[in-house]
Amino acid sequence: MAGFHTKTFIKHDDYMTPKHAWEDIKHFIPQDKEIWEAFYGDGKSGEYLKELGFNTIHEPIDFFKENKGDIIISNPPFSLSKEVMNRLYDLDKPFILIFPSSKINTQYFRKWKNKGLQIIIPRKRIHFDKKVDGETPTGWKNACNFDCFYYCYKMNLPSDIIWLD
Repeated sequence: MAGFHTKTFIKHDDYMTPKHAWEDIKHFIPQDKEIWEAFYGDGKSGEYLKELGFNTIHEPIDFFKENKGDIIISNPPFSLSKEVMNRLYDLDKPFILIFPSSKINTQYFRKWKNKGLQIIIPRKRIHFDKKVDGETPTGWKNACNFDCFYYCYKMNLPSDIIWLD
């Protein structure tokens, strides 16, 4: 890769979930459960879930040290996907998480194959709001160049793969 220098590359993993991403799946989320939106970001994701009528815990606390709510619904930092999935495997708690579709090919996702992992496929690409040091970068166009799925566990979905219309 000409021109790519790992010593000067700065990684930012703050991509905020738009409200429509939660609106699209709200009918799959049980109303009678307490949701833990476990990754705080800018705080809006938890606000969106509350606006949709869900009892939501959304605090800037450490996902790897805490254990809140009945269900985890979140868009975790993609760079921590292995650690997040391993923690969830140990917690054995219901969840809906947004991750890139390519994560299904990783070994840490493969260990879920006999545990009943289900997938909801959005009707279109989710375009996240990027943040760098808490601010939207100048010129950011909210144009995501990869697809994401909602990975679900213990959500009692009607089928293992659901295509949203």
